[in-house]
Amino acid sequence: MTTEILKNFIFTSESVAEGHPDKLCDCISDAIVDAYLAQDPYSRTAVETVATTDYVGIIGEVRSSGTLSHDQIKDIARATIKKIGYDQDGFSWKTVNIDCRLHAQSADIAVGVDAAGNKDEGAGDQGIMFGFACTETPELMPAPIHYSHAILKALADDRHAGVLSMLGPDAKSQVTLEYVNGKPVRARSIVVSTQHNDGLSQSDVKEIVRPYVHKILPEGWMCDEAEFYVNPTGRFVIGGPVGDSGLTGRKIIVDTYGGAAPHGGGAFSGKDPTKVDRSAAYVARYIAKNIVAAGYAEKCLIQLSYAIGVAHPISVYVNTLETGNVSETKLADAIGKVIDLSPRGIRTHLQLNKPIYARTASYGHFGRAPDADGGFSWEKTDLVEALRKEIG
Repeated sequence: MTTEILKNFIFTSESVAEGHPDKLCDCISDAIVDAYLAQDPYSRTAVETVATTDYVGIIGEVRSSGTLSHDQIKDIARATIKKIGYDQDGFSWKTVNIDCRLHAQSADIAVGVDAAGNKDEGAGDQGIMFGFACTETPELMPAPIHYSHAILKALADDRHAGVLSMLGPDAKSQVTLEYVNGKPVRARSIVVSTQHNDGLSQSDVKEIVRPYVHKILPEGWMCDEAEFYVNPTGRFVIGGPVGDSGLTGRKIIVDTYGGAAPHGGGAFSGKDPTKVDRSAAYVARYIAKNIVAAGYAEKCLIQLSYAIGVAHPISVYVNTLETGNVSETKLADAIGKVIDLSPRGIRTHLQLNKPIYARTASYGHFGRAPDADGGFSWEKTDLVEALRKEIG
């Protein structure tokens, strides 16, 4: 049976800002990951954070030659909350109660994962991971999630700069695009909900948000006024963990492709790069992006699968979604020749044993510019020439 590829359709993706309760928790978890990796590049971390009114809880397991006391971990969490901008009744970086229950990693997990003798380092868990790229934006990301992130990032940047001091940290966006012949052509609807100071009306907030949406969308793409929704409930003064609880790893579709491509079974934040939930998803994006950048397809979906304690992937799947000019079999063969997909090989190639993860926790793990210190290394297109050499 063949699957028909839709050409004309409407598609929606959402994003949430760094102050959304779930994203706040992702930011705290990844800030702790970075703190351990800064001391010991081979730290093993699985850090989970929960937040609610006047409370943050940190749990999970760690193995590291670095030493962070529970008080130091609490200080990292508090500094993250301050950086995001929470100093409100019911949730302030100054007074929030922070509880830390991190403990040592299970020795049974270490036995299965660590390299020993002739055995290479194995995957930290079983699972499937996906990567995706397409030509809808210069960043080779699906357009709906790209613009959803960009709207919130622009608002947050000006909030931090003091330009939008009337807005709070908690915000969400949703972008619905119309596609014609498989290409996005305009926005069908835009939704932005943002926390704001008491005293601002719904129309006040709408006019604050409007120029940011116009700036982010391509010229002529703005939706009809009737489909431009800002704070559609009318009021959003109570926000953050006071309005709703937060939990690490609960915004996995926001973190990846906004639903335009599949997501594997695991979240990213709080995990060190030996966890293939994270590192293999990064390398899958890297491979997909380089295949598209090399001109072999307009869209590329990669799936990798792993077994705990086993060094190399159980399977490598390539699908160019009827946009490729090279067979998927040929692409899959080339992938295995240009990059080592073992956990160690991924970390080495992308240089992942660095404190580069706190910056990934909000506004998407993909579609970001590579940083000089190695952050977002999976967004580079430096595999193009190696692919061309193998494929022609």
